[in-house]
Amino acid sequence: MFPVTSIIAALAAVALVAMSVSVSLRRMKVGVGIGFGEDKILLRRIRAQGNFTEYVPLALIILALAEYRQAPAGVLWTVAILLVAGRCLHFVGILTGTTALRAPGMAGTYGALLVGAGALLFA
Repeated sequence: MFPVTSIIAALAAVALVAMSVSVSLRRMKVGVGIGFGEDKILLRRIRAQGNFTEYVPLALIILALAEYRQAPAGVLWTVAILLVAGRCLHFVGILTGTTALRAPGMAGTYGALLVGAGALLFA
């Protein structure tokens, strides 16, 4: 049941653990328990992780609901691919400070949410 959502949720879980470990390791390296101190790298990692947790849960809920309502496979995979590609681009963009990656990353994420919302409203 929910094969597309299951695959994307599993990928998201692995990605979140990787981001969280990255934050934890940087915290240990710079000796900052709360906040980011003055460390810009830690701040970027925290924001990448935070932004991920702000968008991915709702996208997964929308994807699961669309899959439950038997939206066409093409729509489900469009949402899934936009979400994964968008989050990857955004993550790399935040870590490197490259707006040229962050902007399309957010566009992909917004696209995933909007296509998924459309599937729920108009299917």
